[in-house]
Amino acid sequence: MRQPTIRDVAEQAGVSKSLVSLVLRGSGQVRPEKRDAVLRAVRELGYRTNAAARSLSEQRTRTVGVLLNDLRNPWYVDLLDGLNSLLRDNGLHMLLADARLNRRTGDDLAGPFLDLGVDGLVAVGTLPDPGVLGPVAERIPVVVAGTREPELPGVDIVAADDETGARLVTEHLIGLGHRRIAHIAGYGAVGELRRRGFESALREHGLAAGAAEALVEPSDMTEEGGYRATVRLLSRPDRPTALLAVNDIASVGALSAAEELGLRVPRDVSVTGYDNTSIARLRHVWLTTVDTAPYEVGRRAARCLLDRLEAPGGAHRPREAGRVHLAVPTLEVRGTSAAPPGLTD
Repeated sequence: MRQPTIRDVAEQAGVSKSLVSLVLRGSGQVRPEKRDAVLRAVRELGYRTNAAARSLSEQRTRTVGVLLNDLRNPWYVDLLDGLNSLLRDNGLHMLLADARLNRRTGDDLAGPFLDLGVDGLVAVGTLPDPGVLGPVAERIPVVVAGTREPELPGVDIVAADDETGARLVTEHLIGLGHRRIAHIAGYGAVGELRRRGFESALREHGLAAGAAEALVEPSDMTEEGGYRATVRLLSRPDRPTALLAVNDIASVGALSAAEELGLRVPRDVSVTGYDNTSIARLRHVWLTTVDTAPYEVGRRAARCLLDRLEAPGGAHRPREAGRVHLAVPTLEVRGTSAAPPGLTD
């Protein structure tokens, strides 16, 4: 069966082909009754635009590459939801790639997006090699979301204020009466900023002596990493009464380790996470954590990319200075934090 063409739509709607094109591009220059006639004809005929032909005429593919650090991280789900909602509202579609899988197979992280001719790229999370974005940013607009690196000319950064968020949850634990608070730390700019917020809160409350600084254990921000770090921390003779994990995934490992060591959360030890992912909101976890507004971060990242694509010259204009947008974090107090044992007995 022959596929309907734009000419068929124009004939059924009683308008010109150029007017149909205007309607399909979302132009505001078409009278409502004409637009309704065209859209009705499109529905009745089952017309679909020829994406390849449109790409040639517009010199755009109307696709956006999204390079994720690790698809297993549930925090990215809400960010992608915010990102995709605004991109789709503007007629753009996402193409996803997992940097973790590409790294394991030795594939180029960003090159395939250029080969596919995407209009722009959003890099989400701390990439294993942030330097790969430099050459891409010289050719198409790039936005970094969910982290503060890399800082490149003409690249916008959209993230949560991680230092402030870590201070919020640390001060919450101090307010409950905890004095031996340990941090299961992460890596990259995100890990560094969250550790900085933790340590600055300790200093302000007079808790940053050498012993407190020793209560920082590195992790790879995974469940297993959180588990191993917690075993080390809770095996100390002066074990901490509270743990602040770099993210919710590491917190799950911390909860498992505490249980295996015969400690009850939060009676014997408080555990807090970071990111307020779906994991934290599970009833049997009910984790105290920091909400980093991932949906807002995703929407803001999409807006930054659209601003650069829609500016005069679009993807081919000289790069303006990159901008940094920080979402405001909030504390979500749930069931894994309480006063330390000495204050509850």
